[in-house]
Amino acid sequence: MPKLFTGPDGAPRCSWSGAAPEFLDYHDREWGFPVLDDARLFEKLCLETFQSGLSWRTILAKRQNFRAGFADFDYAKIAEFGDADHARLMADSGIVRNRAKIYATINNAGRMIELVRAEGSLAAFVWSFEPTREELAEPQSASTSATSVAISKELKKRGWKFLGPTTTFAFMQAMGLINDHARGCIVRTSVEQARAEFERPGRPARSLSPPA
Repeated sequence: MPKLFTGPDGAPRCSWSGAAPEFLDYHDREWGFPVLDDARLFEKLCLETFQSGLSWRTILAKRQNFRAGFADFDYAKIAEFGDADHARLMADSGIVRNRAKIYATINNAGRMIELVRAEGSLAAFVWSFEPTREELAEPQSASTSATSVAISKELKKRGWKFLGPTTTFAFMQAMGLINDHARGCIVRTSVEQARAEFERPGRPARSLSPPA
């Protein structure tokens, strides 16, 4: 069982939330709570892409700069970015200046338009992969899963870049497709309640295993 962090209010939380001061509010108010809005889902996918190989603290500290640089993650606007925008972003010290990740984000904005056209919304697509309780590992015991592999594979097939199973799993944790708060964490119950009250997009769930 993962160790817990005792917060300033004396309540137990996921241990990672005590690693940096800015993590506490993110952990308590955002991480793991279910998300329906496509702009925020796309933002989370993009930020997880930029986080690959780096610390989440770096990304969280720069999040407002990313929003400013990438048109508040309006994918229709990002899809229109050209060479001048790429040069502007590469010169922006407020974000992570990684050429491949910037190109991937612009590419993925275009693929997002195609996905929304085909599936109705990114939310409908992602939530159709929601795993059953029987498919879930013990909280915070894995960095990939059958679901993250399936989502990554499907996105790659559709032309998305820089979204492997580990990055996709981090996205699943962040946007609430699973409740990965540690057992004993005070926020786990709040997330579970939010998930119980959350109205999933109207789309049939996908099966990750063949029918018997």
